[in-house]
Amino acid sequence: MKRALAVLGLLATAATACSGGGGNVPGVSGNAAAGQVTIRWSTWGSAEDVKLYESFTKDFEQRHPNIKLKLESVAKYEDYHPKLLAQLTSGTAPDVFFVGDDNIGKFVSAGVVSPLNDQLAGADSKSKPEDFYDGIYGGAKKDGQIYGVPNDTNPEVLWYDKKALKAAGITEDPATLNASKQWTMAKYLDMNAKLKAAGLGGSVYWNWYGSTYSVVSGFGGKVWDGGKFVATTDPKSRKALETLAKGYQDKTFLSADLQPASNSGNTQFIKHKVGFYAGGRWVIDIVKKGGELDNYDIVPFPSESGEPMPGAVAASYLSLNKGTKQAKEAFTFLTEFVSKEGQALRLKDGGAVPSIKGAEQIVLAGNYPAHAQTFLDVRDTGFANYPEEVAVPGLTASINEHLMKVWQGKLGFEQGMTELQSLVDGKLG
Repeated sequence: MKRALAVLGLLATAATACSGGGGNVPGVSGNAAAGQVTIRWSTWGSAEDVKLYESFTKDFEQRHPNIKLKLESVAKYEDYHPKLLAQLTSGTAPDVFFVGDDNIGKFVSAGVVSPLNDQLAGADSKSKPEDFYDGIYGGAKKDGQIYGVPNDTNPEVLWYDKKALKAAGITEDPATLNASKQWTMAKYLDMNAKLKAAGLGGSVYWNWYGSTYSVVSGFGGKVWDGGKFVATTDPKSRKALETLAKGYQDKTFLSADLQPASNSGNTQFIKHKVGFYAGGRWVIDIVKKGGELDNYDIVPFPSESGEPMPGAVAASYLSLNKGTKQAKEAFTFLTEFVSKEGQALRLKDGGAVPSIKGAEQIVLAGNYPAHAQTFLDVRDTGFANYPEEVAVPGLTASINEHLMKVWQGKLGFEQGMTELQSLVDGKLG
């Protein structure tokens, strides 16, 4: 989860100063004599990625000479949200800030982010509420109100290595099967079994909700239903989770989290040692290192019937500090940052998928991978992490941690499911 979201955060870093101050902090309000204000905003990510977004910052400040943008970045995702919550408590938080999809619920519940419906629908908005697919709002929408706008996304798909499939005696192409609605869970699992029999890995997954819940969805199961966690009781969900547990334990499925640095999941994929790699558009950078781009393509997670099914979409959100003293200028930055034009500037050289309708060319330009449209199809019909789950601080992380014990065989499946249900019920209170 952190890896996928970190990629999104890196893609959103702008080329502005990274020190504190600005916004509602005394002494850093811009050039008052010239009528200029400073809008502070924050995200997570490394400083080396800042240069990717100089074009957005330069363009914005040229068109809005009364606004100066000031970025305050935090290198590590796990450090970012605790720091931001502390700033909100002390009244020193930025005017606008990123929130991960596994944290947005706590910010909404805490009442520290502004509802945005009226502003997004207003005349000054460059990004209307309906410009974004409903499923990717996730926990950023509550009771019909929008508290965070998806800044960009990374739909979870299955990358596959044609050379590895051929080495395992697999003659059918997953994308071709998908086009004819024959890409079924049975076909996928059979390919994994053949890869394993050939001495190769079947699939590499990161241990986060994107991969796990996409498999559950592929089996026709449910994770949440009517506000209740049902992954351990829904028969199809249990079948999906048991299939994952057995696959991890017999090494058909590999956990990227557990692979040694010297032989990482990335390395095994580009060295043709594994057939499938679950990830987003950011995997393009991985396969480029292998130098055999035409050898790789993508396909959505399969379904029981071969019909398209909803898949997971990694998302993060841009939210407006409810306590900002310059709400008008802060919203101007927010709406332009997530607008079609803003995303085009920010993402043209990146590894994310636009969250807004009308910017599809960013993904389709260059015709890579061959079935790049799959990214858009999953985005348009997919889901961000469930609102019920992200509303409980730390719940997603606890579920992932518990499931890892099941994947490793440290907990038997039946015991693992019983304890998982108790864990979730306990956190729901």
